[in-house]
Amino acid sequence: MSNNSNQKNLKEWIAKYTPRLKSFIRGRVSSRDDADDILQDVFYQLAKKMDNAMNPIENTSAWLYRVTQNMIINAQTKKKEVRMPVFQEDEDQNVLEEISGLLFHEVEDEDSPETKYLRSLVWTELENALAELPAEQREIFELTELDGVPVKEISKTIGVPVNTLLSRKHYAIVYLRKRLQTIYNDLIST
Repeated sequence: MSNNSNQKNLKEWIAKYTPRLKSFIRGRVSSRDDADDILQDVFYQLAKKMDNAMNPIENTSAWLYRVTQNMIINAQTKKKEVRMPVFQEDEDQNVLEEISGLLFHEVEDEDSPETKYLRSLVWTELENALAELPAEQREIFELTELDGVPVKEISKTIGVPVNTLLSRKHYAIVYLRKRLQTIYNDLIST
């Protein structure tokens, strides 16, 4: 693809996704300046990715939301510090909530090297568990939970009924809860 063609495509994607991504970011970031910085970084990453003909983007919309979510998490991690949660054995029902608290929520205690290491282990396990899911279940889980895309929008985009998508997401959550129970048990027993 030529450089002029890449620039034209990039301008089209920026025009199309700026309002959506800006709204998505501002709903998760309190500072308008931080939101603008994140949006700029997302489109910078898109420009870099478009120049890489070896690894083209298959689903630009999903890619943009995933990169945006990751940038929001990175920005929040740099700004606020996260404390390691206290795990209790009698809370088996809350496995995903406890783990997601470690991955996403901000707390004002110190972000220790142990917390960073623990967070990286949990992300690795989550990525491994997601890779084990059937593609349809993984896709709906990632789009709704990691990228924040509404189920109705996904349904409209891919032409699959909302109830089917919700069913797929349910099976993904059940599997992930069982799969992540092992790491949860390992964390509380150490």
